[in-house]
Amino acid sequence: MKNVIQTLFAAALGALAAYFHVLLIPLCVLTAVMLMDYISGMAAAWSTKTLNSRAGVAGIVRKVGYLALVAVGMAVDYLITSALLQVGVDLQINDCFGMIVTIWLIINELISILENLGRIGIPLPDFLVRIVKRLKNNVDNKTKEDSD
Repeated sequence: MKNVIQTLFAAALGALAAYFHVLLIPLCVLTAVMLMDYISGMAAAWSTKTLNSRAGVAGIVRKVGYLALVAVGMAVDYLITSALLQVGVDLQINDCFGMIVTIWLIINELISILENLGRIGIPLPDFLVRIVKRLKNNVDNKTKEDSD
């Protein structure tokens, strides 16, 4: 029975990897940083004595919303790719919007983790804060340029 469960689990992960193509690793990273952000946010709230179950549930709902946002980006990719294929154009780029949304969310989560750690009282190296904020600005600026 254990081998059957392991086989089904491996098959399911393989199917997900095939379906998500290049988005699988960024989605795993996003999931990991969302979990770290939630834990660090709860720790910061506990350390400042502002722990609130309503805020915790709101944080979980927000994380689910992030995953929905990635799904919207993936749907936009699918619609654009399908429409272009109908007129005979194959760009060979299938995950552009999904990837941009995922990376943007990862950077936002990293900033939030750093803020939570600062609220806990952990000293943060200035270079790390600057690098993460610069990454966010670069992604924001690049997406503004592409939309103009």
